[in-house]
Amino acid sequence: MEFLPITSPEDYKIKDIYHSYSTTFPEDERRDWDQFVKLFSNPHVKVISVLHESKVIGYLIFWELSDYIFVEHFEVFAEFRSQKLGSHITGYLFKNYPRIILEIEPAHIGEDAQRRYSFYQKNGFSLIEEMYVQPSYGEGKQPLDLWLLANYSPADLKKIKEEIYDVVYH
Repeated sequence: MEFLPITSPEDYKIKDIYHSYSTTFPEDERRDWDQFVKLFSNPHVKVISVLHESKVIGYLIFWELSDYIFVEHFEVFAEFRSQKLGSHITGYLFKNYPRIILEIEPAHIGEDAQRRYSFYQKNGFSLIEEMYVQPSYGEGKQPLDLWLLANYSPADLKKIKEEIYDVVYH
């Protein structure tokens, strides 16, 4: 498996990544194209294309924050799911980043949300906050009640949430 940083929105892989991103994640859970392109000029953001057997199978979008990374989006493309590739990707994250935080839909909202939560639990993440609200991505988009998960026990959750709000969603 290869993890290739994408440093420009002109990279040929971006069109496929954005297409999947915009069809997989609901409108309120994602950036529009102009916001997405701006990620490439932000020094905190890493966009990683994931390849397996020379095929792009997914991507990661994460933010390098004070002493942890915040995974904003993580997707294995639909045709490559259920092959344990997501577990390999979380393994890459754990190997390279000791402190990881991410947000997911609450498990109780549906079968897909429960499956995602179970996936993250099996791969070393624990629920650290059930009362987290993802701010709106912009005009016409709603804030969302989500859960925060982490692969460690943060000492100051309030500080972490403030940093995510200020840096990622500002």
